[in-house]
Amino acid sequence: MTEGWIRAAVEAIHSTPTKAVVYLSGGASQALGWLMSLPGASNTILEVVVPYSKNSMTQLLGKIPAQFVSNQTAEEMALLAYNRALKLSRPGLPVLGVGFTGSLATTYTKHGDHRFYLSTRTCDCLWTSSVTLLKGLRTREEEDRVSSHFLLKAISDACKVSATFTSELYESEVPDEYERQVDEDEELQQIIDGKLCMKIYDFSGDKDTASERMVILPGSFNPLHDGHLRLSDIASSICENGFPCFEISVINPDKPPLSLDEIKSRVEQFRKAGKTVIISNQPYFYKKAEIFPGSAFVIGADTAVRLINPKYYGGSYSQMLEILLGCKRTGCTFLVGGRLVDGVFKVLDDLDIPLELKDMFISIPLEKFRMDISSTEIRKSKNM
Repeated sequence: MTEGWIRAAVEAIHSTPTKAVVYLSGGASQALGWLMSLPGASNTILEVVVPYSKNSMTQLLGKIPAQFVSNQTAEEMALLAYNRALKLSRPGLPVLGVGFTGSLATTYTKHGDHRFYLSTRTCDCLWTSSVTLLKGLRTREEEDRVSSHFLLKAISDACKVSATFTSELYESEVPDEYERQVDEDEELQQIIDGKLCMKIYDFSGDKDTASERMVILPGSFNPLHDGHLRLSDIASSICENGFPCFEISVINPDKPPLSLDEIKSRVEQFRKAGKTVIISNQPYFYKKAEIFPGSAFVIGADTAVRLINPKYYGGSYSQMLEILLGCKRTGCTFLVGGRLVDGVFKVLDDLDIPLELKDMFISIPLEKFRMDISSTEIRKSKNM
């Protein structure tokens, strides 16, 4: 039976809007039971992964760590979990990544310390704690319980809820904790460096929508103009009132990455317009499909032409088909608006979409939207 203070803490966590992904290895397993056994778990938990073996941990981290049980490993797990939470949650909701790695009592006597490391990552904070337990004073189950208390408290603190916790540490078992604030510049630089998959700026103020499907209009938006805004609204209405977002990739395969000042300048346009914009580092649609599964991408006919052109897949038709079928398996679709293609205005019906991909592409009716102006033309007219 769950103790009263544990139940109260879990219920408080589940009452918050924070969505969490937890990566856990080597302890704190009881905390998962507490979090998952009480009503409302789906309000908080997006995913739990237990990379228990060394091979599993190596695959999660993408490398063999210097130490499997360390502060650095816990922080890397938390960052990976945070990235995963960003991909699984709806824009506008706070997300949390949790990493835990421990070496606790087992069936044989360990030469090293019994210890655990715990880290949480949110949009603006990195927190890490390590605890070394006195050996021989607790069973494995008791050590797991102590570490579970810490995990629950860490999640509670990250969710900014007030809860009472009972510590079962001895006086000499002092946690070593530190906290570091993460500012906007650091987040954006992590996106440029490939450490963070995205940053979401939710300026829409729409907190009540239940839709989890994003309708994403990608582009450089240099500048954002009325055609973009109207296209996004119409596409969202076609896509069963999905959640409208704009997306800018800081990486362009043909140009240097956007600078921090350039990113902020373009983001400011969306703040003024009251629209949600996502900053990512994926210029290719097959990669966008991986980080935005189940989304509908809004594109022009000119982009659709390039998307199905084998020229951009090493000249291989089969490679093009394989990659786009991979996008299809993620549940993504493409809403296609009419655009000028080589001087001729074309709509989806004018394009030769492969039969296997036809149901991925949805036409935006010409009577609903036509855009003949582009950001490039606006820049030229203003000598930008």
